[in-house]
Amino acid sequence: MLVALIIACEVAFWVVLGLGLLVRYALRWRRVSTVLLWSVPLIDLVLLVATVLDLRRGATADWSHGLAAAYIGFSVAFGHDMMRWADQRYAHRFAGGPPPWKPPRYGRAKIRYEWVTWLKAAGGWAVACGLLGLGILYVDDPARTAQLWQWMGRLTVVIVVWLVGWPVWVTLAPPRPKHTDEPAPR
Repeated sequence: MLVALIIACEVAFWVVLGLGLLVRYALRWRRVSTVLLWSVPLIDLVLLVATVLDLRRGATADWSHGLAAAYIGFSVAFGHDMMRWADQRYAHRFAGGPPPWKPPRYGRAKIRYEWVTWLKAAGGWAVACGLLGLGILYVDDPARTAQLWQWMGRLTVVIVVWLVGWPVWVTLAPPRPKHTDEPAPR
């Protein structure tokens, strides 16, 4: 049941976001669109409450409870960026807005971008692990919370691989433009 709710929350995120953008640009109802866009985080709150209620009813935490925490954590960390991403593309395509922002590809700007993105991911990891930890404390039964501990480990592996594979790697070996005699800007 929780997996279906996670999928429903993801669908609801994009539907509410799409409605907010449609109302903003097609109908020019700025206040209504602002209310819709600000209500997007309520979707995460619904998932959080449903997860807590499921555990409160005595459910043994399974992988879906960990997935819910991960979803909420990374939604908190990247939700605003996803909304901005969609807004820029919608505004450009349907409202004559400027071309969407693209991440830098080279030089110091690329290195900074990778570190900032990883720091956001680390924030998502912290929120997710915090929720998992609260779930472990709330249930207070090691037999029912083994999956939550495993999710903490999985998320930690992911964030460490992300750290090494992107910001550290780009810092040590920054990408350079191809087919040019000039070095990349620093």
